Amino acid sequence: MARLMADCRRFPSESNCSLVIIGEEDEVVRAASEHAASVHGHEDGAELREQIRDFLEPAENYTAEARPQESLPA
Repeated sequence: MARLMADCRRFPSESNCSLVIIGEEDEVVRAASEHAASVHGHEDGAELREQIRDFLEPAENYTAEARPQESLPA
């Protein structure tokens, strides 16, 4: 199974979050949704987890360098 990544550096946040989570899809979605709720104030639920799935990238895209930020989809 391919490893995937959720990278908070992609999107603007009040805390300038730099967390990157890499692993199997289900564990990344679970950890990223818990992080989004506890750190960024999002409501954890099916809708958030589906949005996170849409944002996942291949782990091979990881770089330690700064990333340009993207706007969150509406």
